[in-house]
Amino acid sequence: MALPTLRMIAFILGIFLITLGVSMVIPIITLLSMGTPEGLSDFLWPTLITFGCGLAMVLPGQPKNVQLRPRDMYMLTTSSWVVVCIFAALPMVFIQHISYTDAFFETMSGITTTGSTILTGLDNASPALLIWRSMLQWLGGLGFIGMAVAVLPLLRVGGMRLFQTESSDWSEKVMPRSHMVAKSILFVYLGLSLLCTLAYWWAGMSPFEAINHAMTTISTGGYSTSDNSLANWSQPAVHWVAVVFMLLGGLPFTLYVAFLRGHRKALLRDQQVRGFVGFLLLTWLLFGTWLWFNSDNAWLDAVRIVAVNVTSVVTTSGYALGDYSQWGGFAVLLFFYLTFVGGCSGSTAGGLKIFRFQVAYVMLKANLQQMIHPRAVIKQQYNNHQIDEDIVRSLVTFSFFFTITIGVIALGLALLGLDWVTALTGAATAVCNVGPGLGPIIGPAGNFASLPDAAKWLLSVGMLLGRLEIITILVVLTPGFWRH
Repeated sequence: MALPTLRMIAFILGIFLITLGVSMVIPIITLLSMGTPEGLSDFLWPTLITFGCGLAMVLPGQPKNVQLRPRDMYMLTTSSWVVVCIFAALPMVFIQHISYTDAFFETMSGITTTGSTILTGLDNASPALLIWRSMLQWLGGLGFIGMAVAVLPLLRVGGMRLFQTESSDWSEKVMPRSHMVAKSILFVYLGLSLLCTLAYWWAGMSPFEAINHAMTTISTGGYSTSDNSLANWSQPAVHWVAVVFMLLGGLPFTLYVAFLRGHRKALLRDQQVRGFVGFLLLTWLLFGTWLWFNSDNAWLDAVRIVAVNVTSVVTTSGYALGDYSQWGGFAVLLFFYLTFVGGCSGSTAGGLKIFRFQVAYVMLKANLQQMIHPRAVIKQQYNNHQIDEDIVRSLVTFSFFFTITIGVIALGLALLGLDWVTALTGAATAVCNVGPGLGPIIGPAGNFASLPDAAKWLLSVGMLLGRLEIITILVVLTPGFWRH
């Protein structure tokens, strides 16, 4: 990679760090507004360090006549998430006095909107810490939307090119300049966050709790201000607000913008949205009825409890309403399967994404028809897009390495002494960016604090791999990438 290109990447990273440093002022303002200024220095030093390093990277200026090629975007995407996470972990060290390993794990979980945590005592934690954790997930969710809409289709990662033509056609017809698309997505993101805040407040949360949970709900991150997560609030209205806005966070944000620009049926006609919403509704009803038969809950309460937990797992939010690992073997296995589903492409959700399951079904159906009618010419289409060999190859490659990554990380965790349930579900929840795993240690009633440091670093790598769709990072690690 040429030196001018590296300088350009460093310049962009410097802008990211300056933005991160400015964002650290918000927890300081929170402390001042709530009358608890004793923690100011804990955020002041990380703010100065982050802002200063960003300024040092920007001051040499932007290199002239340098354009980043698609291959350079792999490096920029990977390095930006890692560098931002390195500096965003500093406030955790200063304010919580925890090891940098724990701070990095917590921050990586926040930035990737995974929701796994090593912290306890959140009900009595510093307001600055709580707002910073929520901001990490909110910023990470917004960053991933931008990456999924603008970068991943360009890099042809994991079948994302299915949405490239749609995005480019739509942006050219509706808004002529790409930066207008980014502004519109930011506007939608802010609008949904505000609506979610008001809804949580109306449902019974305090304004501070509502702001924190709104940021972590829209980003499908799942960080809460309580160790008991959503179970800390007994009001059913709080739970249904969480369900609605987790679902909205799992839908494609480009379709929200298209809806606001006059394409009123954009959301309703999208095959991915219909499949995602239909899958959730069917799971709520069937699983809720099963829980009703096997518990003392009324049917509506059973459906509500299931809706919160299922939507949280499928959208990779990480909230929990009770310990569903105590519901029996069937429920535990079902939640493990749901870990892999994910939301829609172009949303804040992680996982495999619902469109990959739908495309796999289209391919299976076409192959079965081909076996019955060997000479027939069968078209394979998804959402009015032709599924060509390039997309099939990308999908198969991504799905293969997605599975292999979970397997390798699970083996690594088992090698470190973890039991097989913790190792397997920990690897799955990290790569899928879900949050809680299964079992007594990292299940919905536990956390990741007791894991050895090596396991936390390994899981941090898994979170990053899953968030960046795996192939983006694997390309950077190949020797051919670094050849001139």
